[in-house]
Amino acid sequence: MTSRDRLLGLTVVVLWGLNFLAIRAGLDHFPPFFFAALRFFVIAIPVVLFVPRPQVPLKWLLVYGLGFGVGQFAFLFWAMHVGMPTGLASLVLQSSAPFTVVLGAAALRERLRPAQVGGLLVAMAGMTVIGWDRAQHAALLPVALTLLAGLSWALGNIGNRKAASDQPMRLMLWMCVIPPLPMLALSLGVEGPSAGWDSLTSSLHGTGPLALAGLAYIVILGTVAGSGLWTALLSRYPAGMVAPFSLLVPIVGIGASWLVLHEEPSVLSLVGGAVVIAGAAATQVSAKVRPSALSHSPAPARVGV
Repeated sequence: MTSRDRLLGLTVVVLWGLNFLAIRAGLDHFPPFFFAALRFFVIAIPVVLFVPRPQVPLKWLLVYGLGFGVGQFAFLFWAMHVGMPTGLASLVLQSSAPFTVVLGAAALRERLRPAQVGGLLVAMAGMTVIGWDRAQHAALLPVALTLLAGLSWALGNIGNRKAASDQPMRLMLWMCVIPPLPMLALSLGVEGPSAGWDSLTSSLHGTGPLALAGLAYIVILGTVAGSGLWTALLSRYPAGMVAPFSLLVPIVGIGASWLVLHEEPSVLSLVGGAVVIAGAAATQVSAKVRPSALSHSPAPARVGV
């Protein structure tokens, strides 16, 4: 990988790490499910109008959209809404990597190598440490919800791989068309018919402008710019070479949350998080990758959180 492309990879890491601050800003004003619907709705409108639909089976596009878009962000935003620390959320969400390996073995009959099995066990140990630590603070539910977000992301990865599109950026953009209506229905059913509308009409006052700035960051920098750079890197290099960059995202997320939000994660949570990242990295250590398989490896095909 060239120095320029390494710099692009680190740029994506920074964009996605700061994305969690943008999410926090949005959730401080908007209800979580409505904010998730709004996040995808802003992207979906221009996509439907200007981007041709990728020629992939509809069922796999739906699996990708419902897993990555609906499941991941419903659980992640809910977790952060009920108390998941911003920096810790960026870390626990890395559970998607070992979850993807497990689902790949179960659904796609991919053979697990010894290094991957060892990585899975290490990652599970790290998540257990984090869960135990948070339980001491009566805050286990947010961790469980964030793990469900990671599992949903992994399910979306399976849909992405089964779609097997030769136009990954177009597939990613059309994935964003799936979540708005289910998320809006979830918001109406759980948050009530007026909660989202009230937050939208008051978005020019109080915490609203910062929330709108967070929404703009998520859409323009987190999704379009971050995902565009990530897709370009995956098109030029084996996924096993690119994917480890995503494991640096929690470092930016935790550091930014500490500097901006004054969150101070416990030592035990940081230790557990380091173990999770080490295990996730081990699951992505692969043998030689065939050129035809580069764009369909088990590494996360991220859209940016």
